[in-house]
Amino acid sequence: MSTSSKPSSLRSRSTSTTLQGEFSSTPVPATASVARFIKPETADLTLRDVPHKRTDSAATATPNGTTAPPNRASPVPNQAQPNGKPTSPLVSTSNAQGGNMAPQTVTSKDPKAAAQAATDMRNIVRRKLTGYVGFANLPNQWHRKSVRKGFNFNVMVVGESGLGKSTLVNTLFNTSLYPPKERKQPSLDFAPKTVSIQSISADIEENGVRLRLTVVDTPGFGDFVNNDDSWRPIVENIEQRFDAYLDAENKINRMNIVDNRVHACVYFIQPTGHSLKPLDVEVMRRLHTKVNLIPVIAKADTLTDEEIQSFKQRILADIHHHNIHIFEGPRYELDDEETIAENNEIMSKVPFAVVGANTEVQTPEGRKVRGRRYPWGVIEVDNEEHCDFVKLRQMLIRTHMEELKEHTNNFLYENYRSDKLTSMGVAQDPSVFKEVNPAVKQEEERSLHEQKLAKMELEMKMVFQQKVQEKESKLKQSEEELYARHREMKEQLDRQRQELEEKKARIESGRPVDEKSGRKKGGFSLRG
Repeated sequence: MSTSSKPSSLRSRSTSTTLQGEFSSTPVPATASVARFIKPETADLTLRDVPHKRTDSAATATPNGTTAPPNRASPVPNQAQPNGKPTSPLVSTSNAQGGNMAPQTVTSKDPKAAAQAATDMRNIVRRKLTGYVGFANLPNQWHRKSVRKGFNFNVMVVGESGLGKSTLVNTLFNTSLYPPKERKQPSLDFAPKTVSIQSISADIEENGVRLRLTVVDTPGFGDFVNNDDSWRPIVENIEQRFDAYLDAENKINRMNIVDNRVHACVYFIQPTGHSLKPLDVEVMRRLHTKVNLIPVIAKADTLTDEEIQSFKQRILADIHHHNIHIFEGPRYELDDEETIAENNEIMSKVPFAVVGANTEVQTPEGRKVRGRRYPWGVIEVDNEEHCDFVKLRQMLIRTHMEELKEHTNNFLYENYRSDKLTSMGVAQDPSVFKEVNPAVKQEEERSLHEQKLAKMELEMKMVFQQKVQEKESKLKQSEEELYARHREMKEQLDRQRQELEEKKARIESGRPVDEKSGRKKGGFSLRG
């Protein structure tokens, strides 16, 4: 592949280091990922007996477009994992531009997932490479594919008129995306009373790398006396782009899906020096869940250094108070100290105090720089001591462009997609694509078994109580029957006793009866 197709910012990363084999004098390309293994105790696994031809990726591109021979270095020493920590296979990112494919992992917050990852890493079988395999060329394959396909990036600029949005976009990409505005004479024509959405697309190229850039502008935002619901057209436009991408994913042919989703939103804050206005707070609260929010202080040359620092602190306090999430670069376990320090330095400048300028001015030293001339001196756009434009460009384009796109696709779009499908009544079985962990599965089965036993015990108690109640009711009924019979027999005996007493009384009132003859003494006789 032609070396002119490599961007200047990636030349140092795409250059391969050559290894000198023990039995071959032919240099071979190798990257850090070839000798990088799972655990530090296997760091003695080096490449040996590596006869292979040098690929074209070993050539280094020079600024004048020529090809320089690769740097011949001694065999690369054994490389172990930093801090002796194994990498997690769950979340990993790689340099899509064709740099070293050192595995980068994000720390998982799920203890079960971390335990599963540790178990998987222990179960990996480690083998020594006895020859050149070829997977060290994967970064070069990805680089060629990416350069051939090109890249796209969609950025939205939101802010009031006159804050320098068009100028800053032209300054960022060093091109004239927005034509110079003509000053219009005052007229009686009424300005539109709604926020409109305008999109400008351009194909730009740098060192053979093509970028499809789309800038979404919001003219009319914040220019009215009543700015209620001025955020609604912006949110609707972002959601419409999500819906269009979702429809494209649901089609049968998904080979040529165009990504029109907004990857970043640069929100311009008016340099009042006080704090965020209620409109700024409301709009940022509406946008931070749908787009990567990057706040900037527009026209920072109107404030002193002390005013900028205090203004930044008040803005960050308002953002934290209202629980607004702004974009932050991800932190990986395998990042070196230089990368971590660079990311921390970039994030320490948020919100970025920027100045835009498309023209060159001459400094008192005779240098021509992009900037603005004032009676008190010249402010340079590309001077980090004057403004934060360099840090904004570094995060937005040079270091975190792919991170912005990945965060949009993997987090913001997925959340919107899930909510959209759920509202449409589409639900996925949670057991589908569920990773099976034996320990977790055993725990779930034990919990289900305990629940089943508790349910059976409850049912047995209920049956026992029911039988006891039935037995008690039968005994009570028998007792009542016995009491009834007892009362009846007692009443009968009382009646018999009463009758006998009455008979006794009648008998005693008459003559006594002769016990021997059974006749009364001196009784009445018919014979006379």
